[in-house]
Amino acid sequence: MEKNNVIQEKLALLPDQPGCYLMKDRQGTIIYVGKAKILKNRVRSYFTGSHDGKTQALVNEIVDFEYIITSSNIEALILEMNLIKQYNPKYNVMLKDDKSYPFIKLTAERHPRLIITRKVKKDKGKYFGPYPNVHAANETKKLLDRLYPLRKCSTLPNRVCLYYHIGQCMAPCINEIPEATYKEMTDEITKFLNGGYKEIKKQLSEKMMAAAENLEFEKAKEFRDKISDIETTMEKQKMTATDFVDRDVFGYAVDKGWMCVQVFFIRQGKMIQRDVSMFPIYDEPEEEMLTFLGQFYQQPNHFKPKEILLQEEVDAEIVKELLDVKILQPKRGQKKDIVQLASKNAAVALKEKFSLIERDEARTIKAVDHLGEILGIYTPYRIETFDNSNIQGTNPVSAMVVFTNGKPDKKQYRKYKIRTVEGPDDYESMREVIRRRYTRVLKDNLPLPDLILIDGGKGQIEAAKDILINELNLEIPVAGLAKDDKHNTANLLFGDPLEVVPLDRSSQEFYLLQRIQDEVHRFAITFHRQLRGKSMFQSILDDIPGIGEKRKKLLMKHFGSVKKMKEAAIEEYIEIGIPKNVADEIISALKESDKN
Repeated sequence: MEKNNVIQEKLALLPDQPGCYLMKDRQGTIIYVGKAKILKNRVRSYFTGSHDGKTQALVNEIVDFEYIITSSNIEALILEMNLIKQYNPKYNVMLKDDKSYPFIKLTAERHPRLIITRKVKKDKGKYFGPYPNVHAANETKKLLDRLYPLRKCSTLPNRVCLYYHIGQCMAPCINEIPEATYKEMTDEITKFLNGGYKEIKKQLSEKMMAAAENLEFEKAKEFRDKISDIETTMEKQKMTATDFVDRDVFGYAVDKGWMCVQVFFIRQGKMIQRDVSMFPIYDEPEEEMLTFLGQFYQQPNHFKPKEILLQEEVDAEIVKELLDVKILQPKRGQKKDIVQLASKNAAVALKEKFSLIERDEARTIKAVDHLGEILGIYTPYRIETFDNSNIQGTNPVSAMVVFTNGKPDKKQYRKYKIRTVEGPDDYESMREVIRRRYTRVLKDNLPLPDLILIDGGKGQIEAAKDILINELNLEIPVAGLAKDDKHNTANLLFGDPLEVVPLDRSSQEFYLLQRIQDEVHRFAITFHRQLRGKSMFQSILDDIPGIGEKRKKLLMKHFGSVKKMKEAAIEEYIEIGIPKNVADEIISALKESDKN
């Protein structure tokens, strides 16, 4: 790839110190943030030699870069994490975790309770977990409820409840419970949930034997049942460790520029959950793993354990300094086996998923790349597409959909009501929408698209180009998507003058254009139908005596559509506060509208 002068000059000035680098595209947007032990070597490596497809795609977009020197590798790692969080570059993996694991909470109230919660607060309560799912937490809590009769009510009632009668509550609502009793119970619960349930089981066994010797067979049976509950709930999982230390185990595998990381969560000697992450990498695997670890524990639902197990290749000292947690890289024994098991799982997952990844790349980023080559433009990573809709000339609207890296970016979609055009005039409607969209883009400094697609013919394409070039002074490639008489994607129009661009009908870039055209059409039609339905609803109500704005809003809120109003009986209108005579008028107006 031929480098521009800015990059060549900056490459010659790179220092041989640790730090972070920020890669920018032609719009000045930061698209990748990386760290390096030696900036000079790492940054230069992007612009020398050959790369795999995804790395080359990144390099193709880079037109400038910045760098920040740090005094150490750990500073570079922390700075990299902060910069990724700040700029959210599209080539960096932003780990997202919306999982919320349940905890068992022992409250710090005068009469303590055991509850299940997904939020950990600083409220002096004790939290135990996280548990792999609500079922596991519920089963453990049910067991503790049978063993320790703490109160269950959120507020104390004035009489005893069912829990008292079945022996699962001491009824503090009517009885005075000494604090010493609660302390003894909460201490045992804490010991139990911290992995000491075998000791509790041993104590119950001793109490059972003592009760049997004293011929207290009912009491002995109660102890025996509690022991059985413990065995059923707590000992049905195969043990993975015998020391009950809470630890996370990380194993990773790399293949064809992709990394898979598997995390085993070990709690109370058992593997309660695993987490799998798969993403492309642009740096050495060991360096990417450091970034992953830092981001992983920035997630609100990932709590640092007492101990972390890692593969030997990762720099344990940096991880220890970063996370302030005990780091082990076992070389033999059971801990070594479980790290290898995590790594093996990562390799298997990567192998199984790779065919799906390659297929997805072919349908998306590679199709985008080929489309850019065919049109002779920069790879259109961001495509904005417009379509007008004005069925029977009413409620003219336009819609815009955005595809980023070949995939729909639905948060970026926009709807437009046509304001200045009277009647069904597609050319003027397109001029209005393009003017509104890109005036706002320039005003708010939003990202510009690499390609604009117009779902329409030459007239609409020329109208869009006229606004962009002559009014807004923007040079953005504009192409059109024409349909055949069966309303299927037929031709791609591009150039000056506009010409049909030959496309292989079985190619991924043609299928991509089909998906884009179908999506913008669906979005525009859906918006038009919503407006048309709302308009019909309002027009019928406007001519009915006794219906003002207040009642109109009430009817719209309750029924939502003319169809539901037609299906409703007069009693339903009366129930929501519409007088009978007005309801009669509404029903008559609806019947009249059916005749028309």
